[in-house]
Amino acid sequence: MPETSRREKIEAMLADDPNDSFLRYSLAMELEKEDRHEDSLKYFQGLMQEDPPYVPSFLMAGQQLARLERIEEAREVLRSGIEVARVQGDSHAAGEMGELLADLGNLPE
Repeated sequence: MPETSRREKIEAMLADDPNDSFLRYSLAMELEKEDRHEDSLKYFQGLMQEDPPYVPSFLMAGQQLARLERIEEAREVLRSGIEVARVQGDSHAAGEMGELLADLGNLPE
């Protein structure tokens, strides 16, 4: 019997608790590792639209978009994420996203 992948384990747990933000975030990370970028970004997008938004999803989506050379999209996600992180009192996350945004400012569009 083939070994169950990390993604399959996460999907099984999500079947039991589809609203678990951390599991959805973990699945997005696994999908990115499998080069399933659009699927991954859809999960991050869903997490960014939650109430309250899931702050780590902004940074990870921003990083992924930057790696895909979708720089303007990455900037938009990071700007939104910084605002959300500040509202939620997460200055560490806001700082990390600010650093990445500054780095992206040095890249051509």
